[in-house]
Amino acid sequence: MSAQRMSWWISRAPELEEDLALANIGLDQLGQARALLSYAGEVEGAGRTEDDLAYLRDDREFRNVWLVERPQTDFGVAMARLLVFSTWQCELYAALASSTDATLAGIAGKAVKEVAYHRDHARLWTLRLGDGTTESHDRMQAALEGEWPHVEELFAPVEGALVDPQSLRSAVLSRVEEVIVEATLSVPQVSPAIGGGRRGLHTEHLGHLLAEMQHLHRSHPGVTW
Repeated sequence: MSAQRMSWWISRAPELEEDLALANIGLDQLGQARALLSYAGEVEGAGRTEDDLAYLRDDREFRNVWLVERPQTDFGVAMARLLVFSTWQCELYAALASSTDATLAGIAGKAVKEVAYHRDHARLWTLRLGDGTTESHDRMQAALEGEWPHVEELFAPVEGALVDPQSLRSAVLSRVEEVIVEATLSVPQVSPAIGGGRRGLHTEHLGHLLAEMQHLHRSHPGVTW
């Protein structure tokens, strides 16, 4: 979902270099998703491929958090979300890299290097916007306020998880809050949203996102590229 949202910024980012940067971040995320979905299909043993899992499931079958499915049409929102999400991914993939499952450890070991760059990119923009003009500061603070209610869902319990989401909470929040303070911004004091993405309960935005993402594959079933 995050990769699909990142693709929206191609031709819309504030500068040409950022078009390329966000496109590459989206491609990294897509590559990680493909590797994980492909392996999930193998483990499931039902003959489903990564395409089946990505394009032939309905919204209630997806288990992503609300954070990544919501629109991000403001650049400050995109950076606030990337800062939170990539920091969480850094901790998650670092933990999975030591998994006894060799395939999963290999995927995580490659991914953790990629998301470290994503986090650094988001950090630099957060600092630039937060400690910039009055307008950029206010918009970056507003972006954080809008994203923060959905942060807590990242740490919600997941049945059968190889890494306990709660074990990541302290490190993730500490690292994100450190950047926020450095950017002369304030850590939002807001109540968490009651997210249900881990249970297949999503916002209205996911249905629209999947319709866009799955249209070509469902229009031409069985076609290979």
